[in-house]
Parts: sequence; structure tokens; C-alpha cells
Amino acid sequence: MKSKFLFLSSMVIFGTVGVFVRYIDLSSSEIALLRGFIGSLFLMTVMFIMKKKCSWVLVKANALILVLSSLALGFNWIFLFEAYKHTTISNAALSYYFAPVFVLMLSPLVLKEKLTAKKIICIAVAMLGMLLIVGNSNENTAGFNHLLGIGYGLMAAVLYASLMLLNKFIKNMDGMQTTVIQLGIATVLLLPYVLITEGFGLLEVSGSSIPFILILGIVHTGIGFLCFFSGMQKLKGQSIAALSYTDPITQLVISAVILQEQMTFIQLLGGVFLLGATFVSENQSMKLPNRFMNKLAK
Repeated sequence: MKSKFLFLSSMVIFGTVGVFVRYIDLSSSEIALLRGFIGSLFLMTVMFIMKKKCSWVLVKANALILVLSSLALGFNWIFLFEAYKHTTISNAALSYYFAPVFVLMLSPLVLKEKLTAKKIICIAVAMLGMLLIVGNSNENTAGFNHLLGIGYGLMAAVLYASLMLLNKFIKNMDGMQTTVIQLGIATVLLLPYVLITEGFGLLEVSGSSIPFILILGIVHTGIGFLCFFSGMQKLKGQSIAALSYTDPITQLVISAVILQEQMTFIQLLGGVFLLGATFVSENQSMKLPNRFMNKLAK
């Protein structure tokens, strides 16, 4: 029960990121840089208190993958934050949750996994869901450019899918250790990018943004990942896959109930198709009937 509570807590925490990002008057790259810096410091402090050490031998052995995955992590945040700024929280969340579909599509090429009939159907249903969402988001409302925001969300999804695939090639490092290293490397890599593209705008941040920056770094990154890894240790993969949907559901509730952002019935239907397809694809116990499988094989 404690493991489920911790994991669910991490999903709820991650699901509230978008709201806090909107109250920070910095560019998306600057927010990503600060999130990585504060989050990595917090988790390094936790590891020091817990007397957990980083194996630099393993870090060196996985150096190339760690650098590439850190790049994917940092720019994934940048595109995601841009999505939150250009469209509704629900649209950003659903487009971002297309990441598992990209993983399914790339797995045969990257991981040499077989593309089964079940996976093909899930990809098709998820794509239909995405089309329903995009097709009903063609108007600029309330200062939003929904198509641009969804585009940013899909780019973030591509990068997150890349991160998930790259992480599968990291050898002999646990999740906490990997995350701390990735956050640290992402911070170092984003620093010159931010200085070149944004200059020293970080020094001009308003006082009203500082609490939200600290919450994003400490709560949404440090505590969020701590709860995530602490919770998943004693959970089965099936439970983790099911409980992870608390994240997008939290974002949908916040968007509709708290922020009063409108979502059409067709978009909602598209969201059901998208999330339903990704859930089925990750659920090993849900198999297509043998009769249907035989027809697909012919």
C-alpha cells in the first residue's frame, strides 16, 4: 500500500507541472535549466544523506548513452513547456502521452522487438485519437495557438520516447543514480544553449516567479522522482503501467475543472482512444482473441 501511495503521489505531482510552468515568466529553456539544476541538487543531497554513492566506473561505461539521453531529457522539457504555453493543459498532456506510441513504432528498429498485431492495432487507434484531437483544435482561442502547442507536445513526445529507448541501453545503473546523472548533465548541456539563445535573462526573473521555480525544482523534480523510484521498487510492472495513467488524468482534471479550459466531445473521445490504446499496448494480460489473431495472420 505504501508503494502504491508513493507512486501515485509522484504521478499526481508530475501531473501538476503544467500549471506551475505557466506562472514562471521565463523562457521554456530557462525553466528547463533551473528545473534540472535544482532537481539534481536536491536528489544529490538525498543520495548523500542516504549514503548512496555514484559509481563513476559505470558512469564512464555508459557515458555516450547518458549524454544522449540527457540531451533528450533537457529538450523534451523545453518542448513540453512550450506546449503548456501555447495550448490547453489537456491538449499538451494528450499530445505528450503519444510518447508510448512512438516507442511502439520505433521498437522494431531500435530494440529489434516484433511488431505484433495487437501493437499495430493500438498504434492505429492511438493515431485516430490524435487526429480527433488535432482536427478539433484548429482555432486560436483565449490567446492559445492550439495546433502549435500540440506540435510542441508531439515533439516533446518524440524526445521522451527517445529517452525511454536510450535508457534501455544503460547497463548496471539503478533508476535514481541514472536520473541524478541525467539531470546534472542536462543542466550542463542546457547552460550554453540558454546563454546563447536567451542571454542572462535568468538574472531578471521576477520575485513572483521564484516560489514556482523552487516548487518545480524541489517538488516536481526532486520529491517527484524520489517518490517515483521509492514507490516502483515493490510494484509489479503491470501495476506501474496502470497507475502511471494518474498523470494524464490529473492534467485533464486540472484543465477542465480548475482552469475551466474547454475540450470538445470529439477531443475527449480522441483522448479516450489515445490513452486506451497506450494502456492496452502496455498491458500484457490483455490479448486479442485467438480467432482474431488467426485472421490477421492470413
